[in-house]
Amino acid sequence: MLQATVKLCCGIAHDHLRRLPAGEGGEQNFSYFSAFMLAPKARCAEPGGDISTCQFSSTDLSYIQQGERALQRALSILSGALGGEGLTRCCAPQDAGAAVSSAVLPGLGRVFRVEAVLATPLGWLHRQLFEELEQMPCWNPTLSRVEVLQHLGEDTLVTHEVTSASPVGRRDFVSVRHRRRTQAAVYLVGTATRLERLPAQEGCIRAETRLSCIALQPLAGDPGCTRVTWLLSVDLKGWIPSAVTDRVLPRCQADFIGHLRRHLSATTRP
Repeated sequence: MLQATVKLCCGIAHDHLRRLPAGEGGEQNFSYFSAFMLAPKARCAEPGGDISTCQFSSTDLSYIQQGERALQRALSILSGALGGEGLTRCCAPQDAGAAVSSAVLPGLGRVFRVEAVLATPLGWLHRQLFEELEQMPCWNPTLSRVEVLQHLGEDTLVTHEVTSASPVGRRDFVSVRHRRRTQAAVYLVGTATRLERLPAQEGCIRAETRLSCIALQPLAGDPGCTRVTWLLSVDLKGWIPSAVTDRVLPRCQADFIGHLRRHLSATTRP
């Protein structure tokens, strides 16, 4: 309907300009009309308050589509190979209170799955892990900087993250982050993307997140607690043997849950 309306309006305007005398509808007026048609796209509210795609460039839309594809892939994995069966248990620090397992999947390699229950409502975790993303280095010492480069509507971000120094060196990531909110859960996904204006940072190796998905679900029978399920597949790049990566990544996931628990304990929640 919207597309048909736009075509109709454009046809009426073009016909009007064609009929005008040269002094009124000549080159100057047509140039003005062309400039109007090429102006930056406006924000258009869809019914329900969401922002429609008419505000986005083709590049912006590609980011949103990339996030949506990552989400669909993660949902498929959660309901399939990494939904609870066919997993290999991984070693994790006992004090993290997290169970880590993995499976090798086509196109992704080894995907790690961590699961934990945190004594906080889903909304608090959702804010920490998406809406207040840039504050993450304040409570997660494995990160030195997180910057949101672009907001694309309410549910998609382009971000740049830089890790702190570690035994495998420093890495930086450019990612599309996308969320989906349902009645049953909130899904926060991430995947690597390219941004020409942001080359790898000095002293860092540009790594790539093949897929990350954090699923947040209220604990059955106790909505004051949240079940966290995190899928992660990362290419750290550089000369790191896969055996080392397979030890480092599950440890990083378990450490992240530990940092999140400590942040929860130190934070006064409304």
